[in-house]
Amino acid sequence: MHQNTNSHLPARRIPLWLKIAYTAFMAVLIPVYWAHYGPTNFLYFCDVALLLTLVGVWTESARLISLPAVGILIPQFFWCADFLAELCGFHLTGMTSYMFDSSRPLFLRALSGFHGWLPFLLIFLLSRTGYDHRAFRGWTIAAIALCLISFFLLPPPAPAPGDLTPRNVNYVYGMSDEKAQSLMPPTLYLATWLAALTGLVYIPTHHVLKRRFPKAA
Repeated sequence: MHQNTNSHLPARRIPLWLKIAYTAFMAVLIPVYWAHYGPTNFLYFCDVALLLTLVGVWTESARLISLPAVGILIPQFFWCADFLAELCGFHLTGMTSYMFDSSRPLFLRALSGFHGWLPFLLIFLLSRTGYDHRAFRGWTIAAIALCLISFFLLPPPAPAPGDLTPRNVNYVYGMSDEKAQSLMPPTLYLATWLAALTGLVYIPTHHVLKRRFPKAA
């Protein structure tokens, strides 16, 4: 039976080469994304996860690594499945269709490939640092704040050919960047979305990580 104890954690936790490689990637991604998408792009859950992981690998903070793990592991695994489907000519959700949009620079799309490897990196990092059980509460609070900012302060979905300004950040208006959902009032959808994220994504991930990885000090 697996024991939740940090005695199983390796003494030398995160290799230096990994820290340097990840930092080099971020040193390229941040200015490129800022130039093409603008600063609001860094309010997406996945981009917040990138930044937390950057600090986490250098500080070897289990909490900073556990936070994005709770939030993005399930969504990013769906991203991987959708990307593979698109690659094979099938259309599932369309969430990765932008990766095949020739109007976007190839280099920009290549950088977005981090969605495919970041979840696996986080799993490796958790195996080195352990899982901090406070991450569920911390990420849930952060996600609510990010969604409220996205809903009240950032642009809603709208057709915008050639405009890369982030719209419908964190899907607070529905799953399309061009048209808001029409099944329910916007604020009710937002509340439903937050409840779904918490109940269907964050809670299950938290319990799996608690069972799968040693408890961080």
